[in-house]
Amino acid sequence: MFIGKIVGSTVATQKLDSLRGWKLLVVEAYRVDPASQDSLLPTGRTLITLDTLGAGEGDFVLVCQGSSARMTPETKPIPTDAVTIGIVDTVNMGGKVVFQR
Repeated sequence: MFIGKIVGSTVATQKLDSLRGWKLLVVEAYRVDPASQDSLLPTGRTLITLDTLGAGEGDFVLVCQGSSARMTPETKPIPTDAVTIGIVDTVNMGGKVVFQR
């Protein structure tokens, strides 16, 4: 699981029936700044996730990947490798607020 920021969305008019009605988000992975541990930094890595929460562009989200992405009741029958499972409100590191929604 990792924190990512929604930077866009994807539209696919031709797709599997099991994916119809699902929003596909473009998410950039983030990490805590290793030097100061007081901010989140983009990693430069992006991926497409299945949105189960109604998250939107600019939101920081929790992303689950791999076989774990298909372990939610909503995604069990869907061929996905990444799913948003939470919208981040706050990130704390060492007693400091690194991110606040």
